[in-house]
Order: sequence, then structure tokens, then C-alpha cells
Amino acid sequence: MAKDSSNGIKDFWAELPRVDEDSLGSIRDWKNVQIALEEEIIWLKGFTTEQAVSSEIQQLPNFLLYELREGLLFRKDALVPSKKVRTALLWTPIDKALRLTFPSSNQNFFGIDEKIEVKLKPSEEEQPATALLCSMTEVKETIIALPKFKLEKLDWIVINDKALFIGNPLLSFPGKTYWTKDGHLLPTGYDFEFKNLSSLLQRKYNASQDQWLLWNENGNVLQLNKDDFRKLSVSSFRLTEKAKEWM
Repeated sequence: MAKDSSNGIKDFWAELPRVDEDSLGSIRDWKNVQIALEEEIIWLKGFTTEQAVSSEIQQLPNFLLYELREGLLFRKDALVPSKKVRTALLWTPIDKALRLTFPSSNQNFFGIDEKIEVKLKPSEEEQPATALLCSMTEVKETIIALPKFKLEKLDWIVINDKALFIGNPLLSFPGKTYWTKDGHLLPTGYDFEFKNLSSLLQRKYNASQDQWLLWNENGNVLQLNKDDFRKLSVSSFRLTEKAKEWM
């Protein structure tokens, strides 16, 4: 039944060719959305007003959005209806209807026998940075001059010729920042293409939560044992730098 338009609440429907089903992964975690199948068409309903104008919707190929009014489906800003509302459809929540699968690819999940394709995409949500990756050479002179209280709240680890600092507040060094999500370290400004993938990956590959999973924008990841991190101090930094020179 159509919602009463007088209360200002809009009822959004949408259709998508079944051949484009995989593209719906980007909105799979929108639990309010329901999905139904009709021959070669996928029907969706239950979008909020914010979801209806979101970038996730706009990026879906061959996606047609409608507003339901008195049993008729209208395209955006249209005065004439495009279709009658479909009846006798079997509706299912989208997160239960779409299976989350890992297609084969050439991307290795470091240290894991399986091959798994994980994609990151720019995110519109701002997240506070909790980790910083920067060149040891560029920061060594600054670190040894900093007072103890600015260092003692940070943990750190060496990755090749770079240092990864984790903690709060971070130091104001040039470098690449990351935010934390379910034990992952993601580049700031990015999130998983499928947002609910983060907890699934942790359950499957890091159930004991003894690692940080450090991602880059290309979907590659590096596993870092939390026990390998140490407290940041001038002495620990100098000793590590010396050890690298002897290698």
C-alpha cells in the first residue's frame, strides 16, 4: 500500500537487471532495504530519503529509482507514472538475500592460503586517524627532540624503511594516516566496498584479535602481530635505527 504523501514521507522503489546483481554488494548492509525477483528484474524497496540520493545509489549501473504514489511508480520529478506497482512479490531483506562471496583473483591475503578479492573505495564519512605511517629518515631528527610525554602514549613498529605509529594523539609528522575498524587499519578517507566485510574478515582470519590488518587503497593487506609493537621512546627509536644500520 502506498504511504500517505501528505505526511511528507516518500516510499522509494527501484529496479535493476538481474545481470547487474553483483553491483548491489555496495548496499548489502542497508538492512532496511528489501529485495524481490521478477523474471530478469530485481525489485528493491524501503530506501530512506538519504539513501535514495546517496553516492552508492548513483554509482549502480542500470539502476532505476521510483517513488511510489497511490499504487503507481514515478521516476524522479516525473508527473506521469512509468509503471504500476508490482504485486505478489516475495520480499527478503537485502543482507539475507545477497550472499557474500570471495571471487578468485591474483590478490593474496598475506600469509593465507586462500585468494580473496577485497576492494576499498572512497568514503564520505570522516573517521579520526589512529595510526600514521611515515619514513624513519624524515622523522628521526624530530623524534629525538620530543619530550617523553608526547611519545609514551604511542606504540610503533618498523615496516621496511618506514615506521607505523598507533595511538592518540598522533604526532604531527608527514605521512599516511589510517583509521581503525574492527581491528583493521584502513587508509583515512576509505572503507571496504562492502562495509560488513570487515567483521567477516576478522572472524575468518584474525579471530584471536592478535594482529592488526594494514590495508592500502588497492585492497592489499599486511598482517602485523600486535606483540611486535613496542612503546615509543627516544631510546627505542635510536636502538631500532642502529639495528637497521647493522643489517
